Amino acid sequence: MANNNQARLFDMSEESKGYSAKDIEVLEGLEPVRKRPGMYVGGTDERAFHHLFAEVLDNSVDEAVAGHASWIDVHLSEDGFLTVRDDGRGIPVDPHPKFPDKSALEVILTMLHSGGKFTNKAYKTAGGLHGVGVSVVNALSERLQVEIARDRKLYVQAYERGKPVAPIELKGPAPNRRGTMIRFRPDPEIFGDRLAFKPHRLYAMARSKAYLHRSVEIRWSCDPSLIHESDKTPAVATLRYPNGLADMLDEMSESASLVIPSIFSGRIDGEDGAAVEWAISWSLNGYGEADGLTRSYCNTIPTPEGGTHEAGMRSALTKGLRAYGELTNNKKASTLTADDVLGTACALLSVFIREPEFVGQTKEKLSTTDAFRVTETAMRDRFDHWLTASPKDASRLLDWAVSQAEDRLKRKKDKEVSRQSATRKLRLPGKLADCTDASAQGTELFIVEGDSAGGSAKQARDRNSQAVLPLRGKILNVASAGDDKLSKNQELNDLSLALGVGLGSRFKVDDLRYERIIIMTDADVDGAHIAALLITFFFRQTPGLIEAGRLYLAMPPLYRLSHGGKTVYARDDAHKAELMETVFKGKKPEVGRFKGLGEMNPSQLKDTTMNPATRVMARVALAEGAEDSDDLVETLMGKRADLRFRYIQDNASFVEALDV
Repeated sequence: MANNNQARLFDMSEESKGYSAKDIEVLEGLEPVRKRPGMYVGGTDERAFHHLFAEVLDNSVDEAVAGHASWIDVHLSEDGFLTVRDDGRGIPVDPHPKFPDKSALEVILTMLHSGGKFTNKAYKTAGGLHGVGVSVVNALSERLQVEIARDRKLYVQAYERGKPVAPIELKGPAPNRRGTMIRFRPDPEIFGDRLAFKPHRLYAMARSKAYLHRSVEIRWSCDPSLIHESDKTPAVATLRYPNGLADMLDEMSESASLVIPSIFSGRIDGEDGAAVEWAISWSLNGYGEADGLTRSYCNTIPTPEGGTHEAGMRSALTKGLRAYGELTNNKKASTLTADDVLGTACALLSVFIREPEFVGQTKEKLSTTDAFRVTETAMRDRFDHWLTASPKDASRLLDWAVSQAEDRLKRKKDKEVSRQSATRKLRLPGKLADCTDASAQGTELFIVEGDSAGGSAKQARDRNSQAVLPLRGKILNVASAGDDKLSKNQELNDLSLALGVGLGSRFKVDDLRYERIIIMTDADVDGAHIAALLITFFFRQTPGLIEAGRLYLAMPPLYRLSHGGKTVYARDDAHKAELMETVFKGKKPEVGRFKGLGEMNPSQLKDTTMNPATRVMARVALAEGAEDSDDLVETLMGKRADLRFRYIQDNASFVEALDV
């Protein structure tokens, strides 16, 4: 027994060779940010590039929100540097108690999770609560310069790629100046050489902050050489909007045909800086390309994915309009949903709360539970009064919302009638995520493996024209199964019902409910096997589908290659090697391998595999000599293993030997 234990210990030590304590890397200071920028700003693309401006601007806005600054200067220079200056209190420059050899300024700029927003002493409400904003900007900047005017003195310091060039320097007296100035240029080593600040994007971000905080004045300027002739962005502008979101809505609604002329707007201020502000108008034909438009913010931070504050707003408006319908004896009002009420509305919402919680560092979705109650309570009472104050407008709005509900219910009924033949017998409710277009023209059915891939595909699809049918693993091999097994197989029956066609002699191509049938499986061996089984099914049971050119194979990527600001996808190893030689020649991109479709986020799956504008697909067709295809399918997929073995022997000379 002792000898066996010694042998086991010896084997374990052999296995652990090459992996020891020296292989454990510890990233210090701002190294994690430069190593993995996506964790802090969401990537290295144009959106993340401009997000750096948002982090710096938010600090100045927080000073204004707290009542310590009245103006903010933003200037974009021809050399690519962006400057943000305010007249706030100025970042502290005295030695930090925990790090006496560093100034508080250097601690804030070089250490993650440092700042004045972890307690309520310096700021009652603020957007940057994680303490990583300006330090991340410093880490991802080629150069950052900071000036602090505080206590009638001017202090300066410069940083390069997150590290101070020299200690903080007292420049001299500044009797008529106060506040913070940060001037920075993003690092091309991180974002690549092709990215640059776009004036129109910066201007829009600055203007939205001015709308959200009506007491602050943002002074915008940009070198004229950076503005293209077709760009309407001004070179110089003063942004100040005393009516806040109402001013913003007026501008957005200039060309809209409104259901009622008045807008529902207001603001309620609570304790400790908490506030809820809103402005809503209803359009007959939507806003621009979208039917409805909702923009929400928390502590001036945009929340494009919504969150609990948006849910509170939707609840207040829906309950309020239902209650008004009950008051006026409109029985149809009880059927209203939030989508009916806000379907073609333009809704702007801004909340200020203490210690908000967001989903992710980029703060795109608010998750603070209490924000629902605060927003609903603030808006519901005001909405009730607004409706009763103008009965004529309220009745018109209610009638319009009811008509939206009737249209929704009619569309739902039409969809159920037109597609019930495909869904009524499916064992799992909702297994087929159908598209809304009733006509087959222009529609697509994606056949995917499993719920994981199905979930990603459902989020990535175009709901109007793309349907998704998840299957459970590998389907029946129809080439080796009898008719009795085929008729009893639920997966294939579900597929037949979804297609709207009969099998075998009962198949009619005109009965197909979709223009294209797309097999979308993982880019690996198992995925290829599932695709082969499906193609065998279609070849044997619906050959007219292939002959009509209606069957396709999706080509999802196997690899994601990223370097600087550039990301490309490779379908297989050969394609990856080609991209390494052509796109990343001489560089070492970060390579990620997708284990399956379910591992891809919906946006990646959409851009690479499902969006007709960017995807690559292969059409399944019968090759020359199609008269032999049936024999080949029988050989490769049929019951007789001896035929497959003979085929492999006969074709072995065409197989290239690999050194492994």
